[in-house]
Amino acid sequence: MVEDRTLSGRLFVAVNYTLLTIIALVTVLPFIHVVAGSFTTNAEIAAKKFVLIPTVWSLEAYKFIFSTDTIFRALSVSVGVTVIGTLLSMFVTSLMAYGLSRRDLDGRNVIMFLVVFTMLFSGGMIPTFLVVKELGLIDSYAALILPSAIGAFNMIILKNFFQNIPEGLEESAKIDGCNDFGILFRIVLPLSLPSIATISLFYAVTYWNTYLSAILYLNDSQMWPIQVLLRQIVVLASGMDYSSNLDSAVPPPDQSVKMAVIVVATLPILLVYPFLQKHFAKGAMLGSIKG
Repeated sequence: MVEDRTLSGRLFVAVNYTLLTIIALVTVLPFIHVVAGSFTTNAEIAAKKFVLIPTVWSLEAYKFIFSTDTIFRALSVSVGVTVIGTLLSMFVTSLMAYGLSRRDLDGRNVIMFLVVFTMLFSGGMIPTFLVVKELGLIDSYAALILPSAIGAFNMIILKNFFQNIPEGLEESAKIDGCNDFGILFRIVLPLSLPSIATISLFYAVTYWNTYLSAILYLNDSQMWPIQVLLRQIVVLASGMDYSSNLDSAVPPPDQSVKMAVIVVATLPILLVYPFLQKHFAKGAMLGSIKG
């Protein structure tokens, strides 16, 4: 019986590894194709359709993208919006999550209902635009940050994580003379690093991928973040006349430049993920246990 269970267990593990390997290949191979395609020529992409290792290596796509200082300005805009936006979002989200995690807070259930309500119904694009306009945020980077400063889902995950912290720690801190802000910044946040890292990554990805907000609220092309500029590069590489927003003397290599655009837009946020991976699953799961 022990040998049968061992054999079945080994078979189960083998099937699991096989399925996970297939799923991993299905997930990774398209990205490898994109990276390889960005380093090859249009002729090879047209001939092979699916390129994993380029026969002829070429940097023409990246020369086209980085042939103007505009790309570096857009990258700096995206980095600035991502860093400042993530810090601000984590600050206000932590404050609200900690307040709602306190079971003795008056009106806690009403506030939670309003928060959940925003997850089901939103004001819509036009009312949001009118609010941003009336606040004088048009053509300002604040328009890319403030409307997304707090996410209901992220706040709920963080609130649930805070509720898992033993109340005895807070009571001990109060006895030692800590106020609510002291408890939050000295006790709660240091114990919540997995959840903090997870929510920070959520916010960072959101700000890095800012596109629609920039299209709606930024009329000055000099203020565009990387996502909007890269779209203009793709349009230009497709032969459409958008060159007024991109002063490049290098002719676009069409298909390969589209793949290079994907690499440039994905790589920075992809490099951040390994540093947060160990906290990611733990933070998301612990924050979703209790409500």
